[in-house]
This record gives sequence, C-alpha cells and structure tokens, in this order.
Amino acid sequence: MEKLRPNNGGKNIIAEQLKALRNQCGLSQRDLADKLQLTGLNFDKNIITRIETSNRFVNDFELKSLSNFFGVSYSYLLDGIPTSEDLEKYPDLLPL
Repeated sequence: MEKLRPNNGGKNIIAEQLKALRNQCGLSQRDLADKLQLTGLNFDKNIITRIETSNRFVNDFELKSLSNFFGVSYSYLLDGIPTSEDLEKYPDLLPL
C-alpha cells in the first residue's frame, strides 16, 4: 500500500495551501496564530511555521478548524484544488 506523503517527504500535505491562504489574507504567521488562539486553537507562530515548512503533522480537528477559519473546502486544503465557492471568497487562489 502506498503511503500518502507530499513529494518533498514532509509531514503534511497542506503546507503550501495554508501559506497561500495566510498570504491572501495579509496575515503574518504570528497574526494567524493569534487569530486561531481566539477561536480556541492552541496555535503559536512556531506551529504555523512548522506546518508551512511541512515539519509538523496536522491532525483532523486542526484541519477542520483551519477550513472553518478560512472558509475554504477540505478539498482545497488537502488537494490544492479550489472549489467554485473557494474562488468566490479568494479569487486569486490558484490550483497548487
């Protein structure tokens, strides 16, 4: 059975999508961490950095929280393919 891993051998498959969304929103890693903490997630800047550099696994409830926070589909976060609803909210998102 083939293991699902990013091409770079990292620990998650949402790194590029998270970075793209954060940049679309004009947020620094610290700003994003602060906003996520306000929603009840225990994220800090270092966690955001480690996710974006694919040095940290992302669990299911974190994935759901990020999807809810940004208002994007799981499909975009996991596959890098924005849905029409994702593109309505973030018109500059490109398939990754």
